Amino acid sequence: MDKKRLEAILHDVAEGKVGVEEATQRLKSLPFEDLGFAHIDHHRALRSGYPEAVLCQGKTSAHIAAIMEKLAQNNPNILGTRAQPEDFEAVKRVVPEAVYHAEARLIVVNRKPAPVSEKAIAVVTAGTADIPVAEEAAVTAEVLGSRVERVYDVGVAGIHRLFAHIDKIRAANAVVVVAGMEGALASVVGGLVDKPVIAVPTSVGYGANFGGISALLTMLNSCANGVGVVNIDNGYGAGYLAASINRL
Repeated sequence: MDKKRLEAILHDVAEGKVGVEEATQRLKSLPFEDLGFAHIDHHRALRSGYPEAVLCQGKTSAHIAAIMEKLAQNNPNILGTRAQPEDFEAVKRVVPEAVYHAEARLIVVNRKPAPVSEKAIAVVTAGTADIPVAEEAAVTAEVLGSRVERVYDVGVAGIHRLFAHIDKIRAANAVVVVAGMEGALASVVGGLVDKPVIAVPTSVGYGANFGGISALLTMLNSCANGVGVVNIDNGYGAGYLAASINRL
């Protein structure tokens, strides 16, 4: 943070030259912290209302720990996505409050939990192999303040399983549907509910699944209304979007 810029804004507010609303807008664009290998954004929560998330995939454990340590000095809540156990161990040494959700591959620092919404989102999977991506979505949404209803392993190969939970799904304020193989479940759910459906294609499937492309194309070509699609295996993006919808 640029101390001089911050002091100038505060002086202007104190002297009545700048109003609180204008000062808040200026604070949203204050600079980052330069670590040499990373530029730390301490004002993500101020701009978006949600904590910073660190994509751990592709980073060294040492870099992840350094980034999250700096973030933890200025932010009560942080997420680390696509994290491996060794990444968590490195973070835990510098941020003792960190918790690891192994199935979701999420490192969570949640020192100031968000108020839990009355309305829920539903996270639905076609199969059990899709659960890791679904858990990334579910835990993300929970950290962001949404109540989550999980409905797992209700794919189209046994559609009666979905119908057994349809009242719970329909009661949700937004629905995240996670499916691999051909990805048909998103269209089915989209045709049964009157809330936004966030479709998440997964890379689960045999060769012609093409690492999730078959499910992605099915979801993009859905004939059901109100279905939006995030990237392959992007549980974090789906959970974030669902929580954003739920807080409107």
